Amino acid sequence: MGHPGEMRSTAPSRSAEALVRFEEVKKSYDGVNFVVSGLNLSVRRGEFLTMLGPSGSGKTTTLMMLGGFERPTLGRILLDGKPVERLPPEKRNIGFVFQNYALFPHMTVAENVAFPLRYRGIKGADAAATVRQALGRVGLGNFGDRKPAQLSGGQQQRVALARALVFEPSLVLMDEPLGALDKQLREHMQIEIKRLQVSLGITMVYVTHDQSEALTMSDRIAVFHDGRIQQLAEPEMLYKQPSNRFVASFIGENNTLSCSLVAHEGDLAVVRMPDGTILKGMGHGLSGATDDVSLSVRPESLTLASGEPCGKGNRIIGEAHEVFFLGDHMRLSIKAFGSQMLTARIPAREARHFVPGEPVALDCGIADCQLLEA
Repeated sequence: MGHPGEMRSTAPSRSAEALVRFEEVKKSYDGVNFVVSGLNLSVRRGEFLTMLGPSGSGKTTTLMMLGGFERPTLGRILLDGKPVERLPPEKRNIGFVFQNYALFPHMTVAENVAFPLRYRGIKGADAAATVRQALGRVGLGNFGDRKPAQLSGGQQQRVALARALVFEPSLVLMDEPLGALDKQLREHMQIEIKRLQVSLGITMVYVTHDQSEALTMSDRIAVFHDGRIQQLAEPEMLYKQPSNRFVASFIGENNTLSCSLVAHEGDLAVVRMPDGTILKGMGHGLSGATDDVSLSVRPESLTLASGEPCGKGNRIIGEAHEVFFLGDHMRLSIKAFGSQMLTARIPAREARHFVPGEPVALDCGIADCQLLEA
């Protein structure tokens, strides 16, 4: 899992000017069902915004509408304050990197990168110098004469990125660009792309279904589900304070437990678990309109209890169900509150042997327990 907040020291401020705005955008292919519904979203100039969600959630359709490959059924899309929903892709000054890179196999690397310049009247020595600069940015300055088939997957991805940047677009869109790479190379390219985005100060909108990728690279993440944004926030906020049960379960590993609301005052809430146990948590997202809620707690927030409860947190009593040793940590699943299962991630230095059925006591801080509407 990437670390929320990594490599974002130069992220745009909350008040930064919006380069992109979606205003009440809807998209339907059959005139009845909307794959994107009521979308309102601003992308700040100079930020790295990721659209994250499962297949069919509307994120790629949203990217295609921004790129000009799809037209919205309703609503407006503004780029630099000007409506673009009826402009063709080549009129939008947007760079695009596809998952399959879309490189021309019969062209050299330099010819591939130079391709967008043809439409902008840049030729000859000027084009060659611009291409060399673009290839140098991605570490391929000596690869101009090669064909795509002579390159590794990571190198082809860099060529596609250089082609997207060569004409200095105001915006770069990336659709699952690392999906075809192996895990190690994918993680390396995440860092390379983020460094390039930061150093050039360009605006990037990135689509992925990989939550770790989104947490590692993004200034903000828009979580999509059923054609709507469920939450838009910075990675750390998204991880620590999910706004609903879908976000809590989709972003990282999470324990989501059913319970009943007893009291709610300000940010603090008190809940009763099915077996009668009383716990406390943070109720940022509770409206108070329902008694049935969910308690969300991350596995790494659960620790093995030591001593008596201090009153500043929650104590969970259960019995060991499954134990797995994974090198740097132990995964311990316990049955608690009658019949609910939850998982704890215990650092290896604190791990000990458990027998299935053995009583287990876990502690977690009140701030680590988020209460969500069920």
